[in-house]
Amino acid sequence: MSALLVYKALHVFFMIAWFAGIFYLPRLFVYHAMSEERACNSMLKVMERRLLYFVTPFAILTAVFGVLLIVEYGREWFKYSMWLHYKLVLVIALYIYHAYCFKLLADFKHDRNTRSDRFYRIFNELPVLALLVIVFLAITKPSL
Repeated sequence: MSALLVYKALHVFFMIAWFAGIFYLPRLFVYHAMSEERACNSMLKVMERRLLYFVTPFAILTAVFGVLLIVEYGREWFKYSMWLHYKLVLVIALYIYHAYCFKLLADFKHDRNTRSDRFYRIFNELPVLALLVIVFLAITKPSL
């Protein structure tokens, strides 16, 4: 078994684990924005914090194994794989999205949220769209 296949398998595994959390966390934000019950809000704060801190190492490991894949494939491959450059722009946007979740988490923690549940419903769809394009680019590797 080559290092390349191990890196690829671990990259995909950690990406799936990361996205499970990234898909669920904004849904918790939707419920939190809708809730007016103090006990429910307290429970949601705990759930949101635990989930975000649980999936953050998966985001880091996704990046680590992604970089190892690029290194393993080599500089020339990277230079001519324009599809990967587009994918990386989307991936960077997802890491910004992930970081922004920490800001939203802090807003809820300190009862400063001013956004509606509708905002969080739309916010919840953004990583779905990004993932669709990322998977399409990674599988089809179009010559751009």
